[in-house]
Amino acid sequence: MNQERQRPAKHVPLRTCVVCRDKESKRTLTRVVRTEQGVQVDPSGKMNGRGAYLCDRPACWERALSGEVLSRALRTTLTAEDRERLKQAKP
Repeated sequence: MNQERQRPAKHVPLRTCVVCRDKESKRTLTRVVRTEQGVQVDPSGKMNGRGAYLCDRPACWERALSGEVLSRALRTTLTAEDRERLKQAKP
């Protein structure tokens, strides 16, 4: 009896955009991390520090950079340099 084994589906980690609250796979969202050098984009998704995720919608980035949503998620105050750095990295 030759039975085929079915492999379980591979786990895809889900994360939530801090602005629109949509859940998507970790790879499709952009991670923003609070480090000792300030708030910056984490392209690898593995940097040390408190992180938050943003989707690629321009409205989410605008709201995150202009309001307090990202500051609350990262538990810090965004400086002018942090906001400018994130504007440069915005998709």
